Amino acid sequence: MNGPGSAGGALPGSRAIPTLRPMIPRSPGILPKAWTAIAALALALVCATEPAPATGVSRAGSTNAAAEKTLVVLGDSLSAGFGVDPSEAWPARLQERIRQEGLPWKVVNAGVSGDTTAGGLRRLDWILRKRLDGLLLELGGNDGLRGLPLEATRTNLQAVIERTRARHPKARIVLAGMRMPDNFGEAYTRQFEGLYRELAQTHRVVLIPFLLEGVGGRPELNLPDQIHPNAEGHRRVATNVWQVLRPVLAETP
Repeated sequence: MNGPGSAGGALPGSRAIPTLRPMIPRSPGILPKAWTAIAALALALVCATEPAPATGVSRAGSTNAAAEKTLVVLGDSLSAGFGVDPSEAWPARLQERIRQEGLPWKVVNAGVSGDTTAGGLRRLDWILRKRLDGLLLELGGNDGLRGLPLEATRTNLQAVIERTRARHPKARIVLAGMRMPDNFGEAYTRQFEGLYRELAQTHRVVLIPFLLEGVGGRPELNLPDQIHPNAEGHRRVATNVWQVLRPVLAETP
C-alpha cells in the first residue's frame, strides 16, 4: 500500500488504530517512479535466474545455486519498505531467515508504493516472463482505502492467481490478507477482510490472515506518519509472514 492508510480510521487489532490517509501520493518518494521500480525488478529477476556461488548450507549439505528457487513478492509500499532501508523491509528479513535455515530460495521484491490490485495485474505479465517458483501476493489495501469496488479488487486478485498458475503451474501462491479501518463501516470492513479468506479457499492458496497483525496501531512499531512500519515493525511483519511461509518453502520440491 502507499501505506495501509486512509482518511481517519483505525486498523483492526488489539490496540488503538492509527489515523490513516488516502493512498494517493502526497509527497515525493511515496510513489517511486515506475521505470525505476521496473529496472530494479528486472535486475533482480535476471540475477535470480543466473547461476551464482552457493550462499547457504542446508541440513543436507551445500545449497546448489543452480537449483535455487525464486519467490516474488508482488505488493505495495508495505513490501517496498517505504521509509526504511531496503535491508530492513520485511522481504529482506525473510531472505535472512531463508539463508539461516539453508532453504534454496531467493526473494525478489516487486513491491511498488501506491500500487493497487489493478496496477499489480498490469505488471504481472512482465514479471511472469522469468522463472517463478512462488508468489507472495500483498495487494488490495490501496483499493479499499480509495473506496474502489470490492468486486473489482476480488476480480483483480483472482486474475493474478489464475495468470500465475497458467504460466507457472507448479508455483506456490501465498495471499497476504488486509483489513480496513472501522470508519469504513461494519459491512464494508467485514466484506473486505472476507474477500481474502474467500479467495484463499476458492483457489486453494495459502493465506496470511492479516499482514500487520501486532503492528498496526502501535506507534512504537511505525514511522511518525503512523502508516508505514518502522524497522522494528518490519521485523514483526516478517515474523507474521514467516510463520505461514516457512512450511510452504520447506515443502516445495
